[in-house]
Amino acid sequence: MLIKSSLPTLDRYLIRQLAPPFMIALGTMLVALLLERLLVLFNHLASSGSSIATLVTLLSDLLPHYMGLALPAALCIAIFMTINRMSEHNEIDALCAGHVSLLRIGQPYIRIGLILGVLSMFLYGYIQPIARYDYHEGFYFARHTGWAPHLQSGMFANTSGSSLLTADHVDHGGSRLTHIFIRDIKPDGSVELVTAPRGLLTISEQAESTQLDLWNGQIINTRTPRIPNSHISITHFRHVTRLIERARTIHSFRSRGNDERELTTVELIKALRHGTNAIPHTALRAEIDFRLARAFSILFLPLLAISFAVGRKRRRSAVGQIMLAVILVGFDEVLLFGHSLAANGTASVWLTIWVPEAIFCLGCTLALLSRSQISWRNKNSRPRPLS
Repeated sequence: MLIKSSLPTLDRYLIRQLAPPFMIALGTMLVALLLERLLVLFNHLASSGSSIATLVTLLSDLLPHYMGLALPAALCIAIFMTINRMSEHNEIDALCAGHVSLLRIGQPYIRIGLILGVLSMFLYGYIQPIARYDYHEGFYFARHTGWAPHLQSGMFANTSGSSLLTADHVDHGGSRLTHIFIRDIKPDGSVELVTAPRGLLTISEQAESTQLDLWNGQIINTRTPRIPNSHISITHFRHVTRLIERARTIHSFRSRGNDERELTTVELIKALRHGTNAIPHTALRAEIDFRLARAFSILFLPLLAISFAVGRKRRRSAVGQIMLAVILVGFDEVLLFGHSLAANGTASVWLTIWVPEAIFCLGCTLALLSRSQISWRNKNSRPRPLS
């Protein structure tokens, strides 16, 4: 005996229509946002000699932040595209003719918005704070973990406290060197000079040293000041390998909790109750309310998207899409600005965050109710065929 789904047929159909554009919009927005950050990270990490693995790790730490931006936008875009396509194919008219209102059509999307809002509370309140700290910590160690063996032509690099390396020409990859000069001051005071016409830098992420292979050069050892009868020696070689030790970071990264954005929601509530000297009370309260407002607004995004997606026939324009984008971006900027004012103690959190939140939620509800009444009135005002 087959077990029927608890969802009505209409709800299953609407959800199936929503899934493909939602996944495409979410993936596209994440890729676009990460690519913008990828270029910035690549420029910073290339100068410090970090590997691709470090870059991928930092991008994965940024993923929760961009997921919080892309998730509500992708939901709104997907609902708009789905309802707009159904409206153009007269499916909305057929449903309204069967006494199915826009409010009923939007019910499964409102449930999805509720689910995403609850998940966003976990995303904003736990995953994002931890990932933010991991990103800053990883970026700190990537920029400060010793010598970065990415040379430029004619540049002098201090490979350690007593060694200096330079090359007349370095290829674009930073690994093939020509006309190399190395000066190394020994603990006994003597100086070792190494010259070679060509060399190769080999960087290993697992090893704690960088390998430098030199060919057809010479090593010059100067006199040792502590040994009176020492002489200068010159050694010619065909091939020699030098290991350049990478210094480890002496100072550890700061502990998590100096920034309210790095605290989970539970930690924010505890800090708000017991107080903290590092973060002001207004900043803690503003951060909690900002996260709640962003998650709660996701519930009303389907209402706004549906109201703008249902348009008049034979007047296909981009006005609805533009207005929807302007409202979403403007609301997000207003919340960010209100969060900044509340965190600085300039204005009350109720005025800067919850008043715009209430206006946005009420506006989304009224927009759908107005559009639903217009659609119902248009359906009833159509001329009936003569019998």
